[in-house]
Amino acid sequence: MAACDADSADDFRRDFRLAQEDVQRGVTAGRATAADTHYNKWVEYTSQMGLNSLLEGVQDKIPIIQVFLHRVRHGHLSASKNKIKSRSAEDYVRSVAQTYLALGAPDPRLNHDGNIDFRLRRMLNAYKKADPPPDRVKPVPVAVLRRILFIAANSFACPIVQAEADLICIAFFYLLRPGEYSMSGSESTPFEFKDVQLFQGQRRLDLLTASDEALMAATFASLTFDKQKNSVRGEVIGQGRSGDPYLCPVKSLVRRIIHLRQHNASQSTPLATAYTSSQNSTGITSSQLTEALQLAVRFLGPSLGFLPEDVTSRSLRAAGANALLCGGVDTDVIRLIGRWRSDEMLRYLHTQAGPVMRDFSRKMLSGGSFTLIPNQMVPIF
Repeated sequence: MAACDADSADDFRRDFRLAQEDVQRGVTAGRATAADTHYNKWVEYTSQMGLNSLLEGVQDKIPIIQVFLHRVRHGHLSASKNKIKSRSAEDYVRSVAQTYLALGAPDPRLNHDGNIDFRLRRMLNAYKKADPPPDRVKPVPVAVLRRILFIAANSFACPIVQAEADLICIAFFYLLRPGEYSMSGSESTPFEFKDVQLFQGQRRLDLLTASDEALMAATFASLTFDKQKNSVRGEVIGQGRSGDPYLCPVKSLVRRIIHLRQHNASQSTPLATAYTSSQNSTGITSSQLTEALQLAVRFLGPSLGFLPEDVTSRSLRAAGANALLCGGVDTDVIRLIGRWRSDEMLRYLHTQAGPVMRDFSRKMLSGGSFTLIPNQMVPIF
C-alpha cells in the first residue's frame, strides 16, 4: 500500500512539473525568459528587504511594490541598469503578479474591489507622461523596394541577395513584422514552406509535385498564420499578382518555394532560409534586411526625403499599410490584414500620408466658408 502511495506521489510530481511546463509554453520563449528575469529581480529585492518573495505577513503590500517599481524604472534593479520606459517597468510588476497567481497566491497589485491599486496606477501614469515620444517607424517608399527587387533580378543569381529581396517584398505586401519573415532571435515565428499556398486561377497547386513552370504561372499566393503575433491560428491572407515586373508578392513567394525545393528542404523550413550550396544554408536576419533597405535609400539619394537611418526592416509593415491607405483601401480592411487590434498605427499613417493629406487644406477652406444665422448656414463667396 505504501509503495502504491509513493508511486502515486511520484506520478503527481511528474505531471505537476509537466503542467508547469505547459503554462510556460502558453507564451513565447522570449516572453517566458523575460518573466523569469523580472521575478528573479523581485526575489533579489525582497531578500535585501528581509522579506520572503510572497510577502507573507505583510498587510499592505503596495508600498513594497511601489519601491520595487521605482527602482526598476530608474535602472537600480532592471536588467539594463538604465532608466526604462513605463511599459517595461509595468511588465516587471505584471510578471511578479503572474508568478503569484501561478503559485496560487492572490495578485498583490489589486485592491479589495479587484482593481489595480490607485497608488500604482498614479505612479504608472506619471511614468507614461515622463516617457519620451514613441519612436515611430517611417513607411519606406515603394521606389526603394523596387530598386532592391531590380538589383536582385540582375545579381547573377546570388541566393542571399535574392532571398533578401523576396523577403522584403513579401513583408511589404503582407504587412509582416520582422520576426514573421526573418530569423530575428527567440521571438521570431517566421513563415515556413508549409504555410504557403499557390493558385493558378481557381486551382491550387501542389508545391511538392508541380513543375517550376507551373509554379511560375501562379496568379495568387496566400500565407497561413499559425504562431504569428495577433493572428488567429489558421487565418489565411492572400495577394494576387501586382502587375509589376519585379515587385510582386506572388513571384517572390514562388521564388522562395522553388529555391527551397531545389535543395530538398523540409516543409518546416523557414522562407528566410537561403542555400549557398547543397550542404550549406543561412537564415536571413532582420539586420541584413535593414542593411539592404538602407543601401537602397543611400543610392536613391535625398530626393526621397528619407535618410538611411530613417529606415529599418520594421518600416516594411508601415510601408504596406501606408500604400493601402493611399490606394483608398478601407481602414478596417487594412487593420484586418495587418492584424492591428487598435487604430494607433493607422492614425499615425493618416497624418504622414502625403496623398491622403495633400488636398485637405483646400477642402478645409471650401468647406469652412460659411457663416451661421439662426436655423441655417449660408455659404460665403
